[in-house]
Amino acid sequence: MYSAYYGFKEKPFNVTSDPAFLYLSRKHKEAIASMSYGIQQRKGIIVLTGEIGTGKTTLCRTLLGQLDKSVKTALVLNPCFSEIQLLEFIIQDFGIQAKKKNRLSLINELNKFLIEESLAGNNAAIIIDEAQNLTARQLEQIRLLSNLETSKEKLLQIILTGQPELREKLKSHQLRQLRQRVMVDYHIEPLDRSEIKEYVRHRLDIASGRSLPGIRGEQFNIDAQERKAPEFSEDAISEIFQFSNGTPRLLNLLCDRALLLGFIKETRAICANIIRECVKDIKTDEHNLRGIKENAGKP
Repeated sequence: MYSAYYGFKEKPFNVTSDPAFLYLSRKHKEAIASMSYGIQQRKGIIVLTGEIGTGKTTLCRTLLGQLDKSVKTALVLNPCFSEIQLLEFIIQDFGIQAKKKNRLSLINELNKFLIEESLAGNNAAIIIDEAQNLTARQLEQIRLLSNLETSKEKLLQIILTGQPELREKLKSHQLRQLRQRVMVDYHIEPLDRSEIKEYVRHRLDIASGRSLPGIRGEQFNIDAQERKAPEFSEDAISEIFQFSNGTPRLLNLLCDRALLLGFIKETRAICANIIRECVKDIKTDEHNLRGIKENAGKP
């Protein structure tokens, strides 16, 4: 609705996990570096945690786009399967054609695939997102998969990403063997106040095309685009930080509403008052939603 008004090629604050919009804060750079290091050095099990909305899924997708073609990958976005179904999904995502569907056959097929890839000079990695939803039995199966190795190196690198509950789950006595095999462990913190302005500007630039590679003046009218671009005041940035506490997903939710309200008010100056009005609307929506859920099913 507001994209044409602000001169955007696409909406800048969608909440989908789009690597093209990823703002690489210091923490996000460290997270990607940690995962890359774990895969390249064949460390076995790697854990990445962060609160809801801190960009874990986007980081995983970004990592997949950066890995060398010699690294064969499987991505599990929502591991709500049984142990055998999870194993089947991993096998399929690696492109392995399993003749039988029992656990032993699947593991043998996976082991054969990993040995062949290793002999060819390749590596293999599984990324399991939302890993806090894995049961203890599934996590134990993951540990057993990490035992697939030669005398010199791990054949399979496993990245578990999830909310802080994953970290708590790994502390349990039942999973102590798995915990001991975690060789790389990183927790993503929210953005700092100083990073909020850069984050907002980064996404506005991407959406408007100013940060796209290969764009020259004759291909894209930068001056015209600058005249259309919205401006977030310093007070607005402060209000955004106060509401979001640096969580990218909440940042996107609030900024998207602010741009819509700016469009309705026919202004490109996004001030603190606009942000406060949007915060009030979001909190009202949340209150109404809770009321609907609480009253659902009541006569």
